[in-house]
Amino acid sequence: MPKTTPQTTASGVVFTEATLTAAQELLTESYGSVWIGPSGEESSGEAVARHLEAAVALLDKDGWSRIQTYNYNRAQSSGSADADLADDESMTVKQMLRALLRFVRNEIESDIDLDPRRSLSTALRHVGEDGAHGDTDTAVVADYVLDRLIQAHTGSASARATAWSERQHRTHADITALLCAGARFARAYGPVTPVVAGAA
Repeated sequence: MPKTTPQTTASGVVFTEATLTAAQELLTESYGSVWIGPSGEESSGEAVARHLEAAVALLDKDGWSRIQTYNYNRAQSSGSADADLADDESMTVKQMLRALLRFVRNEIESDIDLDPRRSLSTALRHVGEDGAHGDTDTAVVADYVLDRLIQAHTGSASARATAWSERQHRTHADITALLCAGARFARAYGPVTPVVAGAA
């Protein structure tokens, strides 16, 4: 397996052109095409690059988290469990169900504080789910590309980008560097957009 010397600077990890070249060598040795997603169709290098760049923008906007977290804040007030669930015999079943659903929704909203920051894997997935800059295929292919970059960067054939991104010493700058390197790689080595027959 090609090895590159992992480089870091004061601002984070650096992915050199030598790393991109080594990742391309890994790509040529891969079984099957990493550019084909779950749909069975090929994604262009440009489409994958746009997906990766959108993930950078999403992480810059919402923040990066090493792992996806959810904060559960249970209300400790004694009155929270005695919400407005009326025990009124004059209520219809429909009114009781509405009161119950309102109570459950309010409890869930007050108990779960969703952290807006995203991990690498959730950022890639959310860009695909949004549909404006990618789809499920480009999310999966982007992950394949990042895996090859990390394998070239570390010299380990079993390295995976998600696990690499979750190391305790990893930083937002490291993740941004990886995503930007992935976009450069996709544009340099990915398939070009096929010409559609009959297109104007």
